[in-house]
Amino acid sequence: MRLLLIEDEQTLGSALRDHLVSEGYAADWVENLADGELAMKSTRYDVILLDINLPDGNGVAMLRALRQRGDATPCIILTAQDKISDRIAGLNAGADDYLVKPFDLGEMIARLAAVARRYTGNPNPLLQIGDVEIDLARKLVFVAGRPVELTGREWALLDQFAHKPGATLSKRQLEDSLYEFGAEIESNTVEVYVSRLRKKIGSDLIRTLRGVGYRLEG
Repeated sequence: MRLLLIEDEQTLGSALRDHLVSEGYAADWVENLADGELAMKSTRYDVILLDINLPDGNGVAMLRALRQRGDATPCIILTAQDKISDRIAGLNAGADDYLVKPFDLGEMIARLAAVARRYTGNPNPLLQIGDVEIDLARKLVFVAGRPVELTGREWALLDQFAHKPGATLSKRQLEDSLYEFGAEIESNTVEVYVSRLRKKIGSDLIRTLRGVGYRLEG
């Protein structure tokens, strides 16, 4: 998944971005609302992680404006503001979840995955396709009951397919799920990772639609 992290505290922002990348997410990190708005104009994000007190404004106000113009991108607020009234204000502005700093990174990842599942219309974290079982919550894959080890980017690609089974995903969509801003992308990156996945989970599970993209067969 492609994530946008808006957090002005550099040590925390860097740590969160690095952890998200290590978990297989493509995470773009910006430090203010203006850069966040610019990022959203050029990139479609699966989830926004949003701080409230930012140098150029209030994150809740930005979120409210997003919702008013019809932008339904899932959003999790990350903030040190822990009053019940603050949480209510954030949720009423359109946040899908609210995490109070300091928080456990494992909990953040679990909440992130849960929000993403709700928005894809598949709240069930388990996906069964033939003898392949994909556990989206625990990031595990089994083939005929045996665990299959995937790299971070292999999982990121499979996660994108698993959230949209039966949907055709373009090469650009898949590239966006693998890499953050500034990363160099080889022209055959998607083909390489699709080939690796086929070797590990079955050659018939991912179908190539020439000139269109790829699809996870159900």
